[in-house]
Amino acid sequence: MFLPVWAGVVGGELGPSSGAPHFWDKAVHFTAYFILSILAVTAVSSAKRVIGVILALIAMGAVLEVIQGAIGRDMSVMDELANSLGVLLGALLALAIRALLVRLHPAD
Repeated sequence: MFLPVWAGVVGGELGPSSGAPHFWDKAVHFTAYFILSILAVTAVSSAKRVIGVILALIAMGAVLEVIQGAIGRDMSVMDELANSLGVLLGALLALAIRALLVRLHPAD
């Protein structure tokens, strides 16, 4: 599930600009990275790996923004902020759900 979403995010970041209004553009960035983060964080178990996933997704967003600037699209710090917030909140939600599930179904 992660790879098709990842491919969609990369394609969306590097493809032609949608021309969406400012608010919707940021909402799309946030949502895409929120979903990526939930998928990635649920796939790893250790805290060290969760931190690695978070840092990798934030770095991916930053690199894609730089590439956008290099290929003639607008590079935006606000897009990266929306990406990063999506990653962080997605990770927090995934960790909260995991903790709730462990609490509801403790290992016997």
